[in-house]
Amino acid sequence: MTGKFICMCVYTYLFNETIVSLKRYSDFYIEPTRVALVGSKRLYCIRYILKDMDFTLFIFVFVFGTVVGSFLNVVIFRYNTNFSLGGRSVCLYCGKTLKWYELVPLLSFLAQKGRCATCKSRLSLQYPLVEFATGALFLLSFIYAENYMASAFFYFLPYLFAIMSILLVIVVYDLRHKIIPDKLVFSFILLSLIRPALFLLPGENLPSALLSGPLFSAPFALLFFISRGKWIGLGDAKLVLGIGWFLGIVKAGLAVLFSFWIGALFSIILLFLRGRQFTMKSEIPFAPFLLLGFAIALFVPTDYLLKLLGFSG
Repeated sequence: MTGKFICMCVYTYLFNETIVSLKRYSDFYIEPTRVALVGSKRLYCIRYILKDMDFTLFIFVFVFGTVVGSFLNVVIFRYNTNFSLGGRSVCLYCGKTLKWYELVPLLSFLAQKGRCATCKSRLSLQYPLVEFATGALFLLSFIYAENYMASAFFYFLPYLFAIMSILLVIVVYDLRHKIIPDKLVFSFILLSLIRPALFLLPGENLPSALLSGPLFSAPFALLFFISRGKWIGLGDAKLVLGIGWFLGIVKAGLAVLFSFWIGALFSIILLFLRGRQFTMKSEIPFAPFLLLGFAIALFVPTDYLLKLLGFSG
């Protein structure tokens, strides 16, 4: 069934067709659907819509994401070190070159009970967490692109995968080192700038799309210079610049709002649970909360979020 579905996608793409009705992949049945062509002619073709299936396609996207996540772990651990991104993976403790069955995303970590098969050293939880997070974000990106960017699906989905990948690297690197490297954040900014250049949101024009980045980044930069880096990092201001350009004014505003709320809630919880180990002067990387806000604003329908906040309905 997956092969037939892929053939249908290729068929639709080659003939520049617009699918009349979009249905969730959780709805699996076979029905003939009328497909409208760009011209005046119409063709009938069999469109396979997935209903009550074994989620083969979803599983494939998730597994692909975990494989990419495994590579992202390599980038995170080796970035700004003497190690290159090429070469075989080794245990960081005993230096043993890992075999292929020790590198299967998620499964190897579970099978080895979180330890190196040779020296039995405990492995970092970062490995499965990044792999799972990448798989989940890729799956959400796939669903989003299919439902909201169907006309540009084959272009937008790889672009969205790249955005999610670099954001994950930035967030985990910030958690480990409390710094956002310029090369990574500038790469994200350049990628984000592609969105308003190629894909304008409903009701959006190019000037407002280009304004959205500086509009939300400027307050972060101002906080950085006023506090001399004590309140917020300059890397966060650069990260918000890219988020603003990618999401647009409304969604970027929601992303920043939710990131502050989640960050504040997390800080309050730490104050109560950690006691003296955590104080008001303790440093907390803000990039993870920006990613959470980014994901909420992107994947949750905007109308629902605005209604939740009391701005509509």
